[in-house]
Amino acid sequence: MTDRSVHANSVVVESLDYESRGIAHADGKVIFIEGALTGERVTYSSYRKKTSFEIAQLGQVIKPTFMRVQPKCKHFGVCGGCSMQHMDARAQVAAKQRILEDNLWHIGKVKAQTILQPIYGQSWGYRQRARLSVRHVLKKGKTLVGFREKRGGYVADMQHCEILSPKIAKLLPLLGQLNEKFTTRDALPQIEVAVGEHVSVLVLRILQALSPTDEEAIKQFADTHAVQFWLQTKGPETAVPFYPLDAPPLTYSLPEFGITMPFAPTEFTQVNADMNRVMVSRAVRLLNPQPNERIADLFCGLGNFTLPIARSGAQVVGIEGSATLVQRAAQNAALNGLVDNTQFSAMNLFEIDEAALAQLGHFDKMLIDPPRDGAFELVKALGTDAPSRIVYVSCNPATLARDAEILVHQKGYVLKAAGVMNMFPHTSHVESIALFEKMQA
Repeated sequence: MTDRSVHANSVVVESLDYESRGIAHADGKVIFIEGALTGERVTYSSYRKKTSFEIAQLGQVIKPTFMRVQPKCKHFGVCGGCSMQHMDARAQVAAKQRILEDNLWHIGKVKAQTILQPIYGQSWGYRQRARLSVRHVLKKGKTLVGFREKRGGYVADMQHCEILSPKIAKLLPLLGQLNEKFTTRDALPQIEVAVGEHVSVLVLRILQALSPTDEEAIKQFADTHAVQFWLQTKGPETAVPFYPLDAPPLTYSLPEFGITMPFAPTEFTQVNADMNRVMVSRAVRLLNPQPNERIADLFCGLGNFTLPIARSGAQVVGIEGSATLVQRAAQNAALNGLVDNTQFSAMNLFEIDEAALAQLGHFDKMLIDPPRDGAFELVKALGTDAPSRIVYVSCNPATLARDAEILVHQKGYVLKAAGVMNMFPHTSHVESIALFEKMQA
């Protein structure tokens, strides 16, 4: 067979999209190819066809790139938890940096004056928070516990997970066996995982009352595997400890700042505790808080950035939409001896306007850490008395870029620096940080 015939139905991958799919062109269409990497020549099989684009599965890799590696997890390609295990870990970070820069330019029409050195962490066993699906599958004669498959609503048949905390990863099939012992096998659709420094918590989302034998099975499992179970019957606020009741509280620490943070298993914390420490350290350095400065921490959560900033001697106002998290943040401030330097309040920052923001008073500096939707209304609300420096922590480069356009082209800021933090190795999730400074008049 000639080289020409081998390549007849193949394409060259030009780049990666935000879901880490290879982007190629064929017959006037954009082809998104799962599992293909930049620079590779591949064949593909399309499973979704539209007028201007197709989404395809990878066929044969005719010419691989040096970035391609053997995935560590045997469930890769089926499980939807990871999409980049076939790519060298450092190349993953470079690809994410490129996605960040492309978004900033194409969406926000901005470029950072300095590209920050990427922040790395451990590549495996890093995930300390997860939401696992549970399903009894009659045809398999067992219960599956794990992440959902890449396509469709099925639960992946996982015996192990390479990115979960090792203690939890080895429990996946055993949790399936636990569900098989329950009186009703379809009463448990979900298990939420929260790993702290002194305890690992499994929150069972229970749809029906447990029988005494169900409860006894849970207690035996907890004793055997040294975990604590919580039960949740409805929303997150209904989650309560079940067994053992004398387990230590969930906590994570920020040793650089001498801070310990208790949290409930259903409250938001970063999934990667080691990377969170590095991220907080970088954010505080970029913000450079000084004693007696008044600083806003917006979307403050339980005080992940608020308390480290307050250690500098600055006065920090933490604002968050969830009243429960605001209460938790105040408790954490008290635990860490930072009541005098912190103030917390609940406010919907997605609907804030210039008048409401002005009522909060002048801030010398500001840290913004919004969810994926970004902080569009907030940055639009910045007035003439806006802070001189803003550090923006983002989990979505598209909304960061959108908000950067407002800050730079309407509010008079300069994008001094930006870079990625690999909070979620082997996934397409891009965590980033950006520093904005107000131009001097």
